Amino acid sequence: MKDNIDMPGHLARRFQQIAVAVFLAEVGDAGFDLTPVQYAALATIKANPGLDQVTLAGLIAYDRTTITGVIDRLVQKGLIERRASPRDRRARELEITDEGRRTLRNITPAVESAQRIMLRGLNAREGEELMRLLRKAIAAGNELSRAPLRQAEA
Repeated sequence: MKDNIDMPGHLARRFQQIAVAVFLAEVGDAGFDLTPVQYAALATIKANPGLDQVTLAGLIAYDRTTITGVIDRLVQKGLIERRASPRDRRARELEITDEGRRTLRNITPAVESAQRIMLRGLNAREGEELMRLLRKAIAAGNELSRAPLRQAEA
């Protein structure tokens, strides 16, 4: 039996714990109250105006049943709105508000700082290599996830 330190699952979980803690600290210090998932959702809604919540869940690789809570919190914070779809009365489209745009613009330095801190033990080349390897491993295992990443439809 290997020690946890030699298990990729344990290391991925530890890195995720560190990544969330760093993100929350940097964003909180900058005066914002957003989680990493809320940030990803907000940025994705801005980049894909009018998408529905199922599509959003796929684009950020988040569980379809729990994305509603993320959307509810963003609506409560005044960062996004749900609107009736002109194509399907039963569907709701997600739109970023002016406050959401302002938040994204102002939070960006804190988010970028968090990314640098997460990789602070690595030099630039090592950071790029870690990112390349993470992308490769994630792509190979994407369909094994309960919430696989989906590409935007063209």
